Parts: sequence; structure tokens; C-alpha cells
Amino acid sequence: MTSSTTTTVAESASLDILPPALLGSIMTKLDVSSICAVASTSKTFRTCAYQILSFLPNFHFIDIAPPIHLLRPLLPSNPYLLSLKIDCSRLDDSAIDYLLRPSLQELFLRNCADFSGNLLSQIGARCKDLRFLYLNSVAEKRGRSIHVSDLEEVLSGCSQLQSLILMFDVSMFLHLNFARAWALASTNLTSLEIGYISSKMVTELLSPSIVPSQSGNQITTPRSLPNIQKLCLSVDCITDTMVSMISRNLTSLTHLDLRDSPIMEPTVTLDLTNLGLQNLNPHGKLKHLSLVRSQEFIASYFKRVNDLGVLLMADRCSSMESICLVGFCRVTDTGFRSILHSCSNLYKFRISRGTKLTDLVFHDITATSLLLTHVSLRWCSLLTNYAVISLASNRDLVVLDLRDCRSLGDEALRAIGSLPRLRTLQLDGTDISDIGLSYLKQVSLHSLISLSVRGCKRLTDKFISLLFDGQVSTPLPLQELDLSNIPSLSDAGILLMVKSRVLISELRMRQCPLIGDMSVMALASMQAGDGQGCGSCLRVLDLYNCGGITQLSFRWLKRPYFPRLRRLGVTGTMNRNMVDALAKNRPYLHVSCRGEELGTDPLNMSDELYMHDYEEVDEFEQWLFDDIDREIDDDIDDDDDIDDGEDMVEDDEDMVEDEDMVED
Repeated sequence: MTSSTTTTVAESASLDILPPALLGSIMTKLDVSSICAVASTSKTFRTCAYQILSFLPNFHFIDIAPPIHLLRPLLPSNPYLLSLKIDCSRLDDSAIDYLLRPSLQELFLRNCADFSGNLLSQIGARCKDLRFLYLNSVAEKRGRSIHVSDLEEVLSGCSQLQSLILMFDVSMFLHLNFARAWALASTNLTSLEIGYISSKMVTELLSPSIVPSQSGNQITTPRSLPNIQKLCLSVDCITDTMVSMISRNLTSLTHLDLRDSPIMEPTVTLDLTNLGLQNLNPHGKLKHLSLVRSQEFIASYFKRVNDLGVLLMADRCSSMESICLVGFCRVTDTGFRSILHSCSNLYKFRISRGTKLTDLVFHDITATSLLLTHVSLRWCSLLTNYAVISLASNRDLVVLDLRDCRSLGDEALRAIGSLPRLRTLQLDGTDISDIGLSYLKQVSLHSLISLSVRGCKRLTDKFISLLFDGQVSTPLPLQELDLSNIPSLSDAGILLMVKSRVLISELRMRQCPLIGDMSVMALASMQAGDGQGCGSCLRVLDLYNCGGITQLSFRWLKRPYFPRLRRLGVTGTMNRNMVDALAKNRPYLHVSCRGEELGTDPLNMSDELYMHDYEEVDEFEQWLFDDIDREIDDDIDDDDDIDDGEDMVEDDEDMVEDEDMVED
């Protein structure tokens, strides 16, 4: 018996001595993924895990999409369950009985395309005590349907509902019935977000109804949603009528987020103008405003809003704390400066596609009392280094988005490098160089969590060395790195990054022609932290359209390498059979092969506090592959040790030689 085996047996024996109550108390501090991982290490922990799942208050399981036969044993009868968050990509109506519990106060179900409208009805019937409800993509699969009666059930049944997020198209409902359904909504509802709704439906929803009374006089019925404080809507077109109706009738509104995506250029009567902006915030309570015109279908702007409209808005919104304006092409420095000088409490300032915004907006920003923490100036092509130097006077900046500001260069980075609290920096498409990025080592690099330099054509492998050299002894907090579309980035640069042992959890390198198999092999063999396993930190890896990726890389993408990997981007047309084999080898890995961007989870499910020792198999996947749906009976102590799981990694001589090459 080897020394490592002896140690493992001794540790397992010592666990049996610990009181079950103590083990249970410790495991309740973990999330579900960590509990599953711990359960696969010993019979003692496995027994304890089954018991804990019966009284766990929070069940959050959105990093993978489990099928029903794996979800069933993880969700036993639990009268104490308050919060449930599930990725339902592999579930349908047959899972409703396992998901919906009377005790739930928070329910988060995403990717519900295979569910029908019965999901909404059953939520209203079974989850009477819900406070928060999030539903995504309900009934979007062909053959599934959803009716307004289903909406009525959930609105009338969940009488305690405070926050409702329906991330799907509700325009399928008949307008009249849709408005009537919302009259059933709880008066406790303070936050509403809808994935898509027509502007006409919004207007009808908020319009007071006039009905005749017994005395013959007409009376106005109470409007819907009287206590809404936060409203987020994606509509076909933002209009003056809709904005005025929202502003006038929602008297408690503090947060307004409106986004549209016109399919044709809006007419005068169906567009936002200066008049609509002037009608904002009549009750003086608005703190957060976002008006976004997306160019998803056509290159469209808010062409009927100019400086006058923004000046009138700024005058009525002086207490604003967050402003986001996207697509206001006729607003100049005068309008944008009025926001900065009128809103003394502003800490989030986001402007995108401000085609007339220049450095003059920020030249006297030090004369204001602003303490900006979040600044986004995307697609503002007239900005230069001087604007960023002025912005850097806000030493509390946490998020700085300068994507596609193509005139920004190294002098801007010199100023950014002195920001002590910067956590997110996005520099896509700017004119920075290797030397410029090295300026981040001054101060900012030691606080950065996310860095994006996508499409910065002047960058080479040298910036990896300049940025990360000497960081082995002092680990950086950097977790997300986007190196996509950098023509000169090669395998040598990735090898340098691996040697620096930066604990990256999300790495994007799409459309890099010089990135190949060697990069994948290096990342797979990377030792993270104190020997926590091969490539153990990466959760997102995007290799789409990288020029040097061959079949060899797919063998290194199988288990046991990259044990935490949950989202992978590759080029599916290169070898479809290899992609299918990888999906079969790792069924809980989401593989994107059509060029779609790999997004991040809507909730922060970071589990860096619960790092485990990964040896040959990912314990979390091992738990799922084990026969966990059998009953725990009296003879559990007589069971054999937990099966190590099916090892699907090819152990041939070529991979041994490749591994030796990486180590060299």
C-alpha cells in the first residue's frame, strides 16, 4: 500500500470519530456544489450530506444544468427550504413537483424553455409565501404555450411577492386581458422586470380605467402596480407617451431602466423627444435612470433629443445617483456637462455611442463634488487621453469602461495605473501598447478583478511578461481576463502567464490566430495556488476560432483536466465528432461552438472560499455520476467505498510526451 493511500485511509477513519452534529454544522456553511464535492470523499460525509439536504435553507445550483434523475435525490422533502436557484435547461413540467415548495420565499429558475405556462400556475398555487421570483425563457421551445390565465394565477396566488422578473416575451398576451391580470398583483410588489413588452402594452397597463358607478357618475379604478419602486423593461420603442405614463402614475419610482431595439426608424409620434425627458421625475424620487437604444436590428439613435432635453432632465433630476444614456447622438458636451454639474450625488455615469462627447465634458470635473465610482464611456470616439487623466482625479473609481474609444493610448493608462480601488477595467479596441499596460503595475493591478484588452492590435506577448512578471510570490486578485482578437498573441505569451500562476477563472482568447494546442496544454497542466490541481481555477475558457487549435487540444479538455470548467467556446466546424465526444465526456460542461459569446452567471456564485484538492476526477461531477438516487438504508455502513467514477481520459504515450514537453 502506498503512503498516499495509507494517508487517505487514515483520514477517512479519523472522520468517523467526529460527532455528526459537528460535521453537519460545518457543512451547512458550504454551498450545494461544495456539499456535493465533500460528499464524494467519504461515506461519513456522504451520509451527512443526505441529512443536510433535508433541512438546508438555500439550494443554489445554477453552475450546471442537472436532469431530473440527478436533481430528484438532491431535493428531498425539506420544510425549511427558503431559497431555490436552478438552471432548468434539462428540465420540463415533470420537474414541477420537485421544484415548488410551500416554504419558498425566493425562486430563481432560468432556461425554462421546455416548461409550459403551467409552471406559472403551479407557482401561484403552491408558493404562496414567495417574495422574489425570477423566470427566464418560459415556454420558448416549440410546442409549449403560455396563457394569460397562467399569469393571473401567479399574480393572485403569490400575495407576498415583492420582486418579479419575467425574462421572456409577454407581448403574446392579449392587451386587454394582460392589463386586467396585473390588477391582481400584490400591493407589496416593489420591483418589476420584463424581458420584452410592447410600449403600447405598457401604456395600457398603467392607464387608469374609467367605469360607471351606480349613481351614474364615472369613477376611476385604482391603477396597477401602485407601489412599484424599480421598473426595468425592454420594449419595441421608447416613446414620450410611455415615459410620461410611467413617470406620472408610478409615484414611488426610484429606479427606471428602459431599453428598446427598433426594427425600423421610429416616427415622430413613436419616439422619445425632449418633451419625454422633461416629463421625467415629477415626484422627485428618481435615483437611477437608464435609457438605452440598442442597435440589435438597425443603427438607430435618439435623434429627436438634443442638449435642451438633457438640460431640462438634469434640472428635474438633481438628486440622481446613477445615469446611463445610450444612443443620444445629438447631445453635445453642453448636455453631458449639465448632468455632472447638476447631480451632486452622482456616482455612476455611463454614456455609450455619444458621438459628440469630447474631453471638454471632464476638463473641470475637479471643480465638482462628485465621487464617481462607475464610469462607462463606450464608443465615444472623440475622447482622448486628457479626458481619462481628468477622470482619474476620482480616486475611488471601481469600474472603468473605455471600450472602443480608439484615440486612447498609453498616457491614459499611466493615469489609470494610479487608481487604488479599480476592480474592472475594459480597454477593448483602444490604441494601447505593451509598455502602456505595464503602468498598471504601479497600483491598480493589485486591486483589479477583471481586465479586458480585446482587439488591442498593438499588444504582443511582451505585455504578459511586463504585467505579470514577479507576481508568483504575491498572487494577484485578477480573475477575469479577455485577450481576444489580438493578432500577435501566441502560445509563448500564455506560457508566460501560466508560469506567473495568476489565478484566472475566466479566460477569453477567441479569434487569436497564433493561439494553439500548446496554450491548452499549458493551461491544463497549470498548478493553481498550493497544488490545487491541474487548471483548477478556470471556469470559462473561450477558444473560438483560434488558428492553432487541433484535435490534440480536445484530449486535454477532457477530464481530469480543467475540473472546474463550466463554459467552453470552440470552433465546432473544425471537427464536429470531437466536439460531440467532448460533450459526452463532460455532460455538465456547456460547449458553445457557433461563435456566441460566453456570458457569466447572472448571480455571483463564486466559491473561492471552498477550494478542494482535485486529483483525478472532479468530485462534484463524481457525485453526480454516482448512484445517488438510491435510498440511504440501514446497511449504508456495509457499502463499498465510493466509486471513483468513470475515467474517460485517454492515457496514451502521445499525451505523456506532450505533458513532459509542457513541464520542460
